[in-house]
Amino acid sequence: MSAGNDTKFHPAVFILTGIPGLEDVHVWISIPFFLTYVISILGNSGILFIIKTDPSLHEPMYIFLSMLAVTDLGISLSTIPTTLGIYWFHSREISHDACFAQLFFIHSLTLTQSSLLLCMAFDRFVAICNPLKYASILTPPRIAKMGLVSILRGVTLILPLPILLKQHRYCKDSILSHSFCLHQEVMTMACSDFRVNIIYGFFLTFSSRLLDLLLILLSYVMIFKSVFSIACNVKHLKALNTCVSHVCVVLLFYTPHIALAVLYGFVKNFSPIFQIVLGNIYMLVPPLMNPIVYSVKIQAIRVRIIRVFVK
Repeated sequence: MSAGNDTKFHPAVFILTGIPGLEDVHVWISIPFFLTYVISILGNSGILFIIKTDPSLHEPMYIFLSMLAVTDLGISLSTIPTTLGIYWFHSREISHDACFAQLFFIHSLTLTQSSLLLCMAFDRFVAICNPLKYASILTPPRIAKMGLVSILRGVTLILPLPILLKQHRYCKDSILSHSFCLHQEVMTMACSDFRVNIIYGFFLTFSSRLLDLLLILLSYVMIFKSVFSIACNVKHLKALNTCVSHVCVVLLFYTPHIALAVLYGFVKNFSPIFQIVLGNIYMLVPPLMNPIVYSVKIQAIRVRIIRVFVK
């Protein structure tokens, strides 16, 4: 009897969701998803190739950009199997262990991205506010350490999440709202008390992403203060132009993340379609747009891309 009850509260899988009510046209819906993944992978791979093969781009700003491209690739590859599996093969089931592994990679990579965006803000701060010491401050060994710390921070802070989730019992109808696993939703599927997950989730938000965002904002306050102390308007524009692409990427990253956090944390009744769309924006748009933004705004990369096609 106890074994039967244990099976009842320990289903073997979670059920992922595509777009409810449109199952008959999932194959057609998969086309924009597939194209988004292809463009994201090709775009970020292209950025990595250009930076690696051009010695003139082996500078701090471009090295941080290559690190960001790697995390974008990781996020895309982490969500491809389940998302396209739903739309192409109607494969909605995912085991608990696979779900926990997927959310670990998604959250650790996004947290690493947050750290890298902060590193890139520091790079712009040093380049604009203290240009004479730029090369001595951002040396290759120091850049490597900053990248390593960003990765270790993401892994160590996110590692407790799958461990905590594995301790819970899960109800029979564990239907998730997205085509991939997110901690803030998976924990609500638990039949047992998940207050520890909520507390740790708030700790993660305030001690990592929110802190990173505040430090990025602080760096730009200091950048603007330094820039507007320059008398020449041409120098204003030239200095600020180097920051435009980074600001765009920061907005692309944090806006859907904050919106999703507010949705799960404070909004009780919301449209399932809106939740699904926002989740897909959170996962798909930054890896898609980051290489496009940098290719358009940074002349050195744009010129090399044009040369590839001209040849």
